[in-house]
Parts: sequence; C-alpha cells; structure tokens
Amino acid sequence: MHIEFRHLRTIQAIHETGGLARAAERLGLTQSALSHQVKGIEAQAGVELFVRRSKPLKLSAAGLKLLAAAERILPEVAALEAEFAGLETGRAGRLHIAIECHACFEWLFPVLDAFRKNWPDVDIDIRPGLAFGALPALQKEEVDLVVSSDPEELDGVDFTPLFDYEPVFVAADTHPLAAKDFVEAGDFRGETLITYPVGRARLDVFSQLLMPAGVEPAAIRQVELTAMILILVASGRGVSVLPDWVLREARTSADYITRPLTKGGITRRLYAATRREETTKPFMAHLIRLARSEAVKLQRSAA
Repeated sequence: MHIEFRHLRTIQAIHETGGLARAAERLGLTQSALSHQVKGIEAQAGVELFVRRSKPLKLSAAGLKLLAAAERILPEVAALEAEFAGLETGRAGRLHIAIECHACFEWLFPVLDAFRKNWPDVDIDIRPGLAFGALPALQKEEVDLVVSSDPEELDGVDFTPLFDYEPVFVAADTHPLAAKDFVEAGDFRGETLITYPVGRARLDVFSQLLMPAGVEPAAIRQVELTAMILILVASGRGVSVLPDWVLREARTSADYITRPLTKGGITRRLYAATRREETTKPFMAHLIRLARSEAVKLQRSAA
C-alpha cells in the first residue's frame, strides 16, 4: 500500500462530515475527485473502507483502522509543520549556551528567565564551557552561544559586546591590605588566594595580573559558591578577586573590603560569541538585548 497524508485527511474529513459532498467542500475538491480518490485507496487496500448506502456515510472496520492511524499521525504532522514554520520565522529554534565565566551563572539566570517568557518555543540548555572547548564547539554547531571574556579571530564567529566589568580585590576589613588604596601583583605573595574551581587562564586575577608579573600566591583554595568565598574572605581565611557585578549581586552580611587591581584598575568586557549567520536571528538578538539590559540594572544598583 502507498498511503499518503492526503488519504488520511480524506478519511478523517468523510468521517467527521458524514458524506462525500461536505468532505469535498472541506478539502477543497470536487465530489467527483474525492470519490475517485476513495476508490483508489480501496483498490490499494483491497478492502472497502465505507459501509455503502449508509447515511451518514459510515466507516467499515478497515476504514476505522485507517481513521485511527489518521488521528494518530496527522496531529504529529501538524505539530511538525508548526515547528518548521516557527524555525523559518525565527520564533522557534535551539539555544544551547556555553559559559566560560564561572560567575556568569548567577548573572545569566535572570536573563534566561525573562527570555523564556518571550520565546517559549526555543529549546534552551546551558553547558559549563569550562569542561570543554566552547568556541570550537560553537564552530561545530554543538552549542549556539558562548559567553566569554576572551574574543578570538575565528572564521564565521561574531563576538558581540555585552558589558564591561572590573575584577576587584576582596579581603577582610581587618586585613593589612585593607589600608591600601589599590593592590598590585606583588601584594599576593604570601596570601591564600580563594578562587572559583576553574583553570588559571579563565581567572582574571591570573590572566590579567599575576601571570604577566610572574607572581605566585602562597596557596590557592578553590570554592564553588560566591557566598562561601565571601564568608571565607571575611573570616580571614584568604583573599579573592571577583567581578564587581558579582559583589553587587551577592547576598551576604560578611565584612569585607574591595580595592582596585593596580592604580588605574583593570577593565574587562564580556562577549556573546555566535555563529555569524545566527547573530541576527530574532531570538538571539533579543537574548543579547536582555543581557545588556540586565547589565544596566547591575550598574544602577551600584550607583
């Protein structure tokens, strides 16, 4: 048998309308054309699909089986058509995000919550980009957006600026370095540096300050949560360097001070890396606007 979608729609229309004339009108066919189509289906099946001379026209046992298939298959086809239409218009799609910034999880969640309400048909997933090569994964279409502070010259990849931030020194308010207006690389000698559990190349304190100066802290302690880092710092267990926006978002009563890194401070920029052909997709562009808007809220909260 060679059953087509139009055959399934025909059986469903005749069953629901109770006759060839009304079914033909629904399907946009002449009654003669519809009758010919029914005969063709019956010829393929080798059985009658309708009980002849019944009003309204009724399905036979074989016809009911074909109707059951139609009622199962046609909704799935309709859903697939709607999904494809959403992809074509940019209302639907996949947005798998890789994050190279450990602290960015706390910043990104409010952004994604607002995004989800506007784009319910977009499949969202987050992968910590610290466990694999996020940018190569972007080029291979394994992820769709990478949050990174380290732009590179890559074929077919756009780096769209999100916002600027300042990594700042954090210590207990009783720490000797609290008396300084700013800290330098040499001040970390002899200190226990508390960081997120990521590689040095992904930490601003190392990439922007300590590694260029050839300075090594006395010890490194890795901690997952920002709130715990601040508690340890406030209790004199070590010092840390965190993005200024993370500190503005922190919910803790711990007593600590912040100081710039170097006299002029260090400014970093966060980017959204996307494949060039997808940067202007409606939902991608909206996510980037939301991310920038969230950054403005953070800056205002500090004012």
